[in-house]
Amino acid sequence: MSSTLYRNGVIHSPADPFAQALLVDDGVVAWLGDDDTADGLAARADEVVDLDGALVAPGFVDAHVHVLETGLALESVPLSADAGVRSLGDALDAVARAARERSATDADVPLLGFGWDETEWPEGRPPTRAELDAAAGGAPVYLARVDVHSAVVSTALAQAEGLDRLPGWSDDGRVEREAHHAAREAARRLTPERRTAVYGRALAHAASQGVVSVHELSAPFIDTREGLVELLTSTADAASALPLVVGYRGELCVTVDDAREILAAIPGLTGIGGDLNVDGSLGSHTAALRAPYADADGSGALYLSAEQIANHVTAVTRAGVQGGFHVIGDRAMDEVALGLRAAADVEGVEAIGRAGHRLEHAEMVDAPTLASLILLGVRLSVQPAFDAAWGGEKGMYATRLGAGRAAALNPLADLAGAGIPLAFGSDAPVTPVDPWAGVRAAVLHTAPEQRISARAAFRASTRGGWRLAGLDHTGAGELRVGAPAHLAVWRAEHLVVQAPDGRLASWSTDARSGTPLLPFLGPDEESPRCLRTVRDGVVLYDALG
Repeated sequence: MSSTLYRNGVIHSPADPFAQALLVDDGVVAWLGDDDTADGLAARADEVVDLDGALVAPGFVDAHVHVLETGLALESVPLSADAGVRSLGDALDAVARAARERSATDADVPLLGFGWDETEWPEGRPPTRAELDAAAGGAPVYLARVDVHSAVVSTALAQAEGLDRLPGWSDDGRVEREAHHAAREAARRLTPERRTAVYGRALAHAASQGVVSVHELSAPFIDTREGLVELLTSTADAASALPLVVGYRGELCVTVDDAREILAAIPGLTGIGGDLNVDGSLGSHTAALRAPYADADGSGALYLSAEQIANHVTAVTRAGVQGGFHVIGDRAMDEVALGLRAAADVEGVEAIGRAGHRLEHAEMVDAPTLASLILLGVRLSVQPAFDAAWGGEKGMYATRLGAGRAAALNPLADLAGAGIPLAFGSDAPVTPVDPWAGVRAAVLHTAPEQRISARAAFRASTRGGWRLAGLDHTGAGELRVGAPAHLAVWRAEHLVVQAPDGRLASWSTDARSGTPLLPFLGPDEESPRCLRTVRDGVVLYDALG
């Protein structure tokens, strides 16, 4: 392998907060220090990069993505406000344009759209099946809600897949639960060549955002076992020039033999769980709540019982891998806590803690639940961008739950302060692969008492992902001598030490303070621009020119 010297910049390293240069040799950080010393190293390097003041920092790990769906979303009809869709009429116009532009050979292939959120539209509702039929000229259509826990479909797709005979079907074309799973599978029915291309596009996009690894949360209604095997094998070597995929498979186990069968079928799997759903989502009214929704009848849907959770945790613990669950509502969290405690009664608290089981989202965590999670060594994969998208007094959370309950969602400061291991992710395509947006959302949480420092948020977005997957023993997630060269180069207007209340702390001149700089992430500040992404010394993305 080759060596690269990065110099004349700012190196984000607690080992040397004043470093201006860094040498990568054979995929490892070989040296870091001041620019004067770098003069003597330039001759031996195969490449010398003049950073011109740019920041070199550990590469991001997105701890919750769906690679196939992210790639498909990048190619689908965009239906979010960011794409200019601000009403039901805009959405139907976008579908009609896409239908007209399709080739005749695609007539039987579902037209895919992604990202609608009826709470942002003046009509306050999604399209109906009849409206989709008219807009798309009778073509099969699948439009996923932004949370991907429900969708609306056309008559052609409903009839072709028998959706109207499944639980979760509504006559207006809205699909949830089993009906949505079937529609989702139909929308993701691809040739092997097309699937590989979609994977590549999603991973290349992640690399362009400074991401060196993603946790793929695979499940039967999201992607196939074979697809997960392809992702793991095709990215195992950094020579692939793609981010490393860390794999989780959401299949429910009853016995340890079930777990071993999954591990045998998917070599290299890190965990059995992840998007193993205990409940749904708040946006789709399917997150399981203790008290009814404020804007609809009912309290959501509980998909797994404490007994099923306990059996699964016991099985995967005995198989020697992580387990995990998707859990959002407080009623669902109660069920998870009960199941974990039951598993601990069988296996022992120490065994459960050593396994490092993880929960995805965990948006509603009260004090008793937090105590249980700490006792059982549970790790959390959370999405700060959810708060930026739907938090606040006028956000979707307040609409669904009322202002009181909504204000307690996503308690990042409580979780971090309690010492819960945290990793940040996007849940792409639910929110975009944009790690700085997640860091910014944590620093500017809509509940001021739940804000955390930029440094803590950045660590949860870098080292936190390696730690959650049990892969931090190599030093991944930090820039220090001997650590793997997983890094990204950024152009940022201002570099500061940012406190959780938005103040800018003074930068101590004492190296023992260990406070390396990060981009300023104010609400109106332009996001840092990625110039290069490197994994194990291999360049994944390059805009340095």
